[in-house]
Amino acid sequence: MVAIENRSVLARGPAWLHAGSLAVRLFVSATVVIAVVLLVTGLVLSSVYRQAVERAFDRRLDVYLKTIVADVANSTAGAMPEPATLGDPVFNFPLSGWYWQITRVDGPARQYKTARSLPEGNLPLLLDQGAPADFGGLREGYVKGPADQRLRMIERMVDLGDDGRYIVSVAADAAEIDDEVSGFDTALMTTFAVLALAFLVTLLFQVRFGLRPLTRMRLGLAAVRAGRADKIDGAFPEEIAPLVGEVNGLIEANREIVERARMHVGNLAHALKTPIAVLQNEAAKSEEPLSTKVREQADIMKSQVAHHLERARMAARASVVTSLEDVGPIVEALARTMAKVYRVKGIDVETEIAEGLRFRGERQDLEEILGNLVDNACKWALSLVEITVTRLPGGGAGDRDFFEITIDDDGPGLTEQQRTEALQRGKRLDETKPGSGLGLSIVAELVALYGGRFTLATSPFDGLRCIVRLPAA
Repeated sequence: MVAIENRSVLARGPAWLHAGSLAVRLFVSATVVIAVVLLVTGLVLSSVYRQAVERAFDRRLDVYLKTIVADVANSTAGAMPEPATLGDPVFNFPLSGWYWQITRVDGPARQYKTARSLPEGNLPLLLDQGAPADFGGLREGYVKGPADQRLRMIERMVDLGDDGRYIVSVAADAAEIDDEVSGFDTALMTTFAVLALAFLVTLLFQVRFGLRPLTRMRLGLAAVRAGRADKIDGAFPEEIAPLVGEVNGLIEANREIVERARMHVGNLAHALKTPIAVLQNEAAKSEEPLSTKVREQADIMKSQVAHHLERARMAARASVVTSLEDVGPIVEALARTMAKVYRVKGIDVETEIAEGLRFRGERQDLEEILGNLVDNACKWALSLVEITVTRLPGGGAGDRDFFEITIDDDGPGLTEQQRTEALQRGKRLDETKPGSGLGLSIVAELVALYGGRFTLATSPFDGLRCIVRLPAA
């Protein structure tokens, strides 16, 4: 029966989990930094460890290389040297992954001497691949061996003058290096994963703990707005304490402004009361048209003065709300009263009220709002007035809660232009009905003072629908 405005509502939950929160920004940014730092550190450590493993592996190969170089230097002139001092059997097993090769490069065609583990073919030379040599003429690198093995190779040039120039190479399967580095990477990743988890847990605690003063500040502001406190109390960190002080100063300045405005309105209204009373008394002594006109205008002025005094009182109450009122009993009592008042007319006043609703404001203001609207509905209704009270869905941790009152009648209703005119102060669409024309405008002012909303529409019975939104506890 009630048209409720569609609102985008964030799911209820901890405020720090919301995508737009400061805590999420801090947590995500710090997480990204930690991830980048750990990733870069891991890559650097892995690279350094691989280089250390390669150097250790090269030292093992260099032992064999020096032995073969010594054999080459002692070989018979003109004959390909035959290493005889290598006692490691891995060079004797075919395709064992450990190979040596001696290449003579000073003749018209290259001549090769290889280990028994290399049954056919030759190993590529690092010299041909453009690998740089160190100060001692040693080259290091990777080559492709038999059966597509990836080999780690070192080689050295041996120049025997007239006895020839040779390149001595020793290579071994690089899988040993890869397995060693892979094991280190796995251990490193596991360690960094545990470290990252510890960092994130610590970071989460720091963000929650560090932002807790802001949460206390928010709760303090909510208490001030709800009328449970006059200012934000408590000790705050030195970074937030100045902000709390400024907010408290703003609250106090706002309170003083409201109080001064009330005082000025009251002073003005009281200052006008005496001249108006004098005008009324003097005009009452004569029945001339001028006196009649003066009395009429003086009565209007007196009504306006009383009205603005009441508005000042309402503004003061709405600026600092301290009371919470149950909505259901007030609506039920008003419905029973109006049903009795308009019993002769045969008006049936029905109610549908959500349970547990409480109005965050003064009882007199809610009674005045409902009284004006229900009385107006009963004046124009043919036989039925419906009052529906519903709770509106909340808008998140930082938004206020509201409830909505809908009053429908089956009267003649109003056009869109008439509904606009009806909210104007003193505007009466039908002079035959009793009243001053101030009822709907007073309702609009009261609702606005509480931060609510008042609208007019067409009811399901083709009469007038009044919709009031007010703050809920």
